[in-house]
Amino acid sequence: MTKDGYRIEGTNAAADFTLTAHRGDGMVMLAMNWRHGEPLANFVGWQIHCLPPGAHAGYYLFNSLRFPAAAGVKVAATSDASPFQRFRWVDFPDLVGNPEGDYAYSVTPAFMDAAGAITPGTAQSIKIALRRETYPGQLDVSYTRGFWSSQGYQRHFGDVKKAVIPKDADDPLTFSTASEAALTWLGFEAAARILETLKAANADPAARVKVVAYELKERHVLEALVSLGSRLQIVIDNSGPQGAADSPESHAETRLRAAGAAVVREKLGGLQHNKTIVVDGPSIQRVICGSTNFTWRGFYLQNNNAITLTGAEAVRIFGEAFDRYFTLGTGATKFAATGSTQWQALGYPGIDAKVAFSPHPKSQGLLKSVADDILSAKSSVFYSLAFLYQTPGPIRDALKQLTDGELFVYGMSDKPLNGFDLHKPDGNVAPVAPTSLGKNAPPGFVEELTRGRGAQLHHKFIVLDVDTPDARVYVGSFNFSGAADTSNGENLMLIRDRRVATSFLVEALSMFDHYSFRAKYNANPFPPALLRPPATPAQNPWWKKYYVPGSKQRDRVLFA
Repeated sequence: MTKDGYRIEGTNAAADFTLTAHRGDGMVMLAMNWRHGEPLANFVGWQIHCLPPGAHAGYYLFNSLRFPAAAGVKVAATSDASPFQRFRWVDFPDLVGNPEGDYAYSVTPAFMDAAGAITPGTAQSIKIALRRETYPGQLDVSYTRGFWSSQGYQRHFGDVKKAVIPKDADDPLTFSTASEAALTWLGFEAAARILETLKAANADPAARVKVVAYELKERHVLEALVSLGSRLQIVIDNSGPQGAADSPESHAETRLRAAGAAVVREKLGGLQHNKTIVVDGPSIQRVICGSTNFTWRGFYLQNNNAITLTGAEAVRIFGEAFDRYFTLGTGATKFAATGSTQWQALGYPGIDAKVAFSPHPKSQGLLKSVADDILSAKSSVFYSLAFLYQTPGPIRDALKQLTDGELFVYGMSDKPLNGFDLHKPDGNVAPVAPTSLGKNAPPGFVEELTRGRGAQLHHKFIVLDVDTPDARVYVGSFNFSGAADTSNGENLMLIRDRRVATSFLVEALSMFDHYSFRAKYNANPFPPALLRPPATPAQNPWWKKYYVPGSKQRDRVLFA
């Protein structure tokens, strides 16, 4: 079945399992569940095959885990020989290198006999339309890849080491690398959207551009802004290190003024924390917002998102907020008195999306209403929040109240020092640090590059009730702190839409799975391998933990 939607189900009634595909942005999540009862004991996982649109031959997805092999025997790394022993998997089919269109996935249960031979069962197949835009011509969600420390990066660019990223002594505004391909892979769709928008603005000589930049340390972005000349108005934060006379932001200011741009430096009550681009021209009317700072780290190292809004109403709303930031000067009071602090509908037919800008009047802040909405969730809560543990207040308090019960919760938040906390569905919180596999990488894996200092998780999103008609997402530059609410320059969007919510769900699960494996391995290094069928009745098959009441069982059922 082919459908340009967010959830596609397999239709082969003869198969012993169900298959559901969840449409992400630049990725797709496949979720499987046995149709009746439990699998057979010799069920050893899922073979997953992908056929891109227009291709004559597809490929089996890669799996780093293998079955233990006899000495000198090499086991293939593709899932026909090394099936996935999970009930869901996120695939990144690379829409940069492959065309848009219907991606066909075939999932087959694999069974193993006593001699180790694999026999496939009856498959389920689906086709899911993957596009470069979430809602073409209206609203698009995109992400940075965020997986510098990953097996994927090592497989693609293992020979490209730290020269990709500026060292502390390098000037990030002039630093360049020979591996633009590695940057394209790391920046994924979010960096591409931002750079494409600036390129389109430069190509339209009548386009006017308005930018708010908390940080401005990325060479490609600065070069595109300088090329706009007098068509650019820009507000650059001058708090803390950004305000130093020798900061990249101050150097960028000098170059932009020399090019004829109108530049304002401000920090409002604390930070000018927006990361927005507004382009208004005859051939392009577009807004970029989200969590992605215009920095090398923001583009190429961190997990981030960028929201692209197309159309006159979005340009008007964001442009009006920009004009108020640009003209009202520093301090929070004047902006807080404007209409930009109120929720404003973006006017997309069929998409319930609205935005509000900070700083808000203290009597009209949004934090409590967001916290109340979290506590009102009926089914699920997924979140990825930078700086949560540095920002006490209603949001952190509400998330702490989410304990094991009927509500399904997955969450990631950074810690004051390097690392994360993973909020698991069973209510437990597990620390993660470090996040790269080093020289002790397990068999089948390779040593990864380390991330170094600085934030890795930079998202600011909360997804509520994703599997219901009331699915909704809070997302923006907004750090869900008191300062973000009533002091800083920020934007926060509320999008009530299942396709958008599903996109953030898939992103959340891809990060959670990536980092939780590292948390488990680094806490107690083990030789991970695929499990063969039980040799005796006393042994459990790999899948048994997914059929015991608890979080893994709920995970299996919820997504399939």
